[in-house]
Amino acid sequence: MSQRHLIHITDYKSPFAYLAKEPTYALEDEFDVTVEWRHFTLDIPSFLGAVESRTETEWRKVKYAYMDMRRWANKRGLTVRGPRRIYDSSAAGIGMQYAQNHGEDVFRAYNDLVFLRFWNHELEVDDVSALTAVLAEAGADASGFVEYLHGEGRKRHDEMRLETEALGVFGVPSYVLDGEIFWGYDRIDLLRERLREGA
Repeated sequence: MSQRHLIHITDYKSPFAYLAKEPTYALEDEFDVTVEWRHFTLDIPSFLGAVESRTETEWRKVKYAYMDMRRWANKRGLTVRGPRRIYDSSAAGIGMQYAQNHGEDVFRAYNDLVFLRFWNHELEVDDVSALTAVLAEAGADASGFVEYLHGEGRKRHDEMRLETEALGVFGVPSYVLDGEIFWGYDRIDLLRERLREGA
């Protein structure tokens, strides 16, 4: 049986995507599957309402989501500090694409550093200079990143968003396996069951 292909959709500004990072790595170790990581830049105002106009119900949903996320994070010993503002994380996502173009080791190093530092308030995901430095630290030749960010990388980022939406994806973290969508950190066990069934 040929190796299966799993698409993982993430966004650096999603705390649940941060929680899903290590379990997603583990899937490749446990199963005969290749994981394609895609950054899907969330439009937070359309998803949770604009900060200045959120209803009381929308604020309750936001507060509950962070409370729930921290329960999961505490079980893993992870520090997750709430974001200081609403971010456009597309630059960090395009940085992911750039890192992927430099190989798996560079991608994983970049991915780990961006998630860890953002959720510990040590990195802003829209700070191009800081992201360029992270790429270099991860082992990439970062000299072409700014040009890539404003050219080919932005074009590919936008194309990939449309491709991902066409699959039926609407949020992160999500997984697509054989056309079936699994949305949410708490769906990873269901995904693992599907992978076992197909092993």
